Amino acid sequence: MISMPMALILSSHVAASPVGGGASQRVLNAAKIDTMLVPTVLYGRHPGWGAPGGGEVEQDQFEGVLSGIADQGLLDITDIVLTGYFADVGQVFDTAAVIDVVRKGRRVNKGVKAFAPTPTIIVDPIMGDAPGGLYVAPAIAAAIKDQLISRADLVTPNLFELGHITGRPLTDLASIVRAARAMERPVLVSSLPRHGQIGVLYVDGAEAWLVTHDRLPKAPNGTGDVLTAAFTSRMMAGDSARQALEHAVASTVSLVMRANEWGAPELPLVAATDVLSAPLLTLRAEAVQFA
Repeated sequence: MISMPMALILSSHVAASPVGGGASQRVLNAAKIDTMLVPTVLYGRHPGWGAPGGGEVEQDQFEGVLSGIADQGLLDITDIVLTGYFADVGQVFDTAAVIDVVRKGRRVNKGVKAFAPTPTIIVDPIMGDAPGGLYVAPAIAAAIKDQLISRADLVTPNLFELGHITGRPLTDLASIVRAARAMERPVLVSSLPRHGQIGVLYVDGAEAWLVTHDRLPKAPNGTGDVLTAAFTSRMMAGDSARQALEHAVASTVSLVMRANEWGAPELPLVAATDVLSAPLLTLRAEAVQFA
């Protein structure tokens, strides 16, 4: 019986910018993970460039896409559910329901069995960032917190999102670790200012690891999406959390390096796909002690 990794991505589709679900899809595909992208919005370009064109996917269309996937039996062999950007509260509730279906799946479909014995749920709680704060409606942020994080096996907030979700002041590394541990599941926190560098922190109930790297002149949009997908792909490949963290951060930084080298306004996820498996630099994680 054939066995292959399958991921269900629920996030944005942006035609001209490799961000959101499109970025996640390319990174996972490069790691030989098949993907199904259910778009929450259909945009022409990233809103950071101006009016994006297109718009949000209506809830009945969103539900219809999910129904087609379910009718094909593919939820039974879904190994990864990766959630990202949502444009409507109803999409969040539909996603929570789909996660429950995937967890109860038969793990087999027409001669194809699931890659893993149980599915892995990754929630990238895309809500906002410093200094601007929330860039989704407060109701969407609340729904992600209430409906999705409780269902997650891994949560991947940036520093602002971690503070918003936990309601805790994040004043130093120790307070960030405590906030992450309070979520009672593994957490990958990005965008940590650290002695003039940028850090990414992994925390679970047993360990905490921090990787830092130099700030680069310009980072195109989509680095958070790449980081989450790269970390996911390495964990699926059997890496330890430390190994996955080191590789995922190095891969993401390498893409930004290539973008800067080539003067690319977007992440060169196709032209520089080789750096996802062979990063341009090696980064080492340091253990973070906590009580």
